[in-house]
Amino acid sequence: MPTTNQFNRDYIFSMTRFYHEEDTWLFCGIYKVIGLENKSYIIEPQEFASEFIGRLKLQFKLTGRNQRPKFENYYNDIIVTEILKDEYTGKQFCGYENINLSFEQLESIFRNQKNDWKAALQNIKGVYLITDNNNGKKYVGSAYGDTGIWSRWQCYMNTEHGRNTGLRELLINENTAYARQYFQFTLLEYRSMRVDDAHIIERECFWKNALLSRGNYGYNKN
Repeated sequence: MPTTNQFNRDYIFSMTRFYHEEDTWLFCGIYKVIGLENKSYIIEPQEFASEFIGRLKLQFKLTGRNQRPKFENYYNDIIVTEILKDEYTGKQFCGYENINLSFEQLESIFRNQKNDWKAALQNIKGVYLITDNNNGKKYVGSAYGDTGIWSRWQCYMNTEHGRNTGLRELLINENTAYARQYFQFTLLEYRSMRVDDAHIIERECFWKNALLSRGNYGYNKN
């Protein structure tokens, strides 16, 4: 939730990182800012250039940590590199042992409801790692019970902190783009949904100890 009026302009030119290529961005549309209500921005998508959403690739180097730069500061440096034939829907499932995704990569998978990823992740329990690439701190979490990895990670996409106490405390003190800018998701272990929950909890505890994710080196509170 924004605490300041960071979008103090009439329009937003929205982009997301095209993570396969350095300094490359994918156009996400143009939005008109209608107002601010209950600390949430009210925006309205514009039809102008909507045909290029998910297809237009732009290249420029974003300097500093500002995730909401003034468009005119970069306008002369932006290069159109490609217009994709079809809208980009995210990378194909890479196998459980190879999952190591930025928040933006994972968000793209959920936004496009990638069926290969959903089928693979919704039917497994497991232990995962979130690394804060800004300071190296780690958070170890797990999915068990009737909740597969897909549902658990979807909670992070909706809330950014996944309702975890340590991550919630972190994000209260940071800007709203912090998780998207710095969080990296890795699957440490996966098991069938038939495996007993106690085993998953035991393995979660193992990884907390192994990675020192409690105390000064991480965000785990228990």
